[in-house]
Amino acid sequence: MLADLEALVKLESPTEDLAACNDVVALASDIATRVLGTPAQIREVNGRPVFWWGVNNPDVVVLAHLDTVWPKASFMPLWKVDGVKASGPGIFDMKAGFIQALYAMKGIVGSVALVATTDEETGSATSKEFIKQISASAKAVLVLEATLNGMVKTGRKGTAMYQINVHGKASHAGLEPEKGVNSTIEIAHAIIAVAALENKEHGTTVVPTMLRAGNTTNTVPDLAVLDIDIRSYSMDDLKRVDAAIKNLVPVNPETRYEITGGFNRPPLETSSTMALYERAEKVAKELGIAPLGHASVGGASDGNFAAAAGAQVLDGLGAIGDGAHAAHEWVDISTLEVRSNLLHALIKDLLND
Repeated sequence: MLADLEALVKLESPTEDLAACNDVVALASDIATRVLGTPAQIREVNGRPVFWWGVNNPDVVVLAHLDTVWPKASFMPLWKVDGVKASGPGIFDMKAGFIQALYAMKGIVGSVALVATTDEETGSATSKEFIKQISASAKAVLVLEATLNGMVKTGRKGTAMYQINVHGKASHAGLEPEKGVNSTIEIAHAIIAVAALENKEHGTTVVPTMLRAGNTTNTVPDLAVLDIDIRSYSMDDLKRVDAAIKNLVPVNPETRYEITGGFNRPPLETSSTMALYERAEKVAKELGIAPLGHASVGGASDGNFAAAAGAQVLDGLGAIGDGAHAAHEWVDISTLEVRSNLLHALIKDLLND
């Protein structure tokens, strides 16, 4: 497992690099051929490669992704092992989870497929409908995103993304600033209005993120651009924020707002996860594994889409470690086999129904 994980991590696969994503899926298929005896299908979904090993219409979908957030040569060294800690780009999120899943498929016979996409890290724009389609007819979707300190994930926030473009009018900042319409001042009002939409009771965060304004230091800026990240456990709250942002009105009537964006992933709610969680705990107990525990988290995953399609979902079945998207990303390699065995037993338990 460790050697295969090393090979997968060293083949860097940032989402935006389509050639690299094709290469990593091909490597994953080569590993499957050796470990499982047959290669994967390499499907094309809206122009992007998808790894598929198993039956065509599975009752149990084991869902992963092979793309990472790291541009090539941005995480160094590519591979390092220090005691039980192995580090490298995308090892925790989520190449270790994929390797655990692939080894869990050994000896499994029945209506199951291991599926890995290559655009999860940028919102699954090309694979979203594909994930919903395969999940709608499945009785269980097991998602190999990383654990939270060993706990599986039974809740995730839904997400929405927006961009506000404020159009003003340029003029010389020193000679005649009064002839301009300052988009930077207007976007400041928008930032305050947007930030006030958060709701801590519902875990709803509304975070102004990237801000760009102006062209030169001596010009009244005629354009300001604001990106906004919204997350919530409540779909009703996401709808409330959506309506409020789309109905923002400029403080300065001489400016003009152009607002784009909307919902990305719906929330993953406990109504879609707790039955599978209880089943996983039963299987863990039978294997002599300590209770897993569960948690709700702010980050979204493709499990959100699976649940929206009506499937029962259990997320966070992947690696134990820390540092998703961070420079200290690592996994505990002493737990790879244990967690793979747990997944193997859970799949068999589901197929025996």
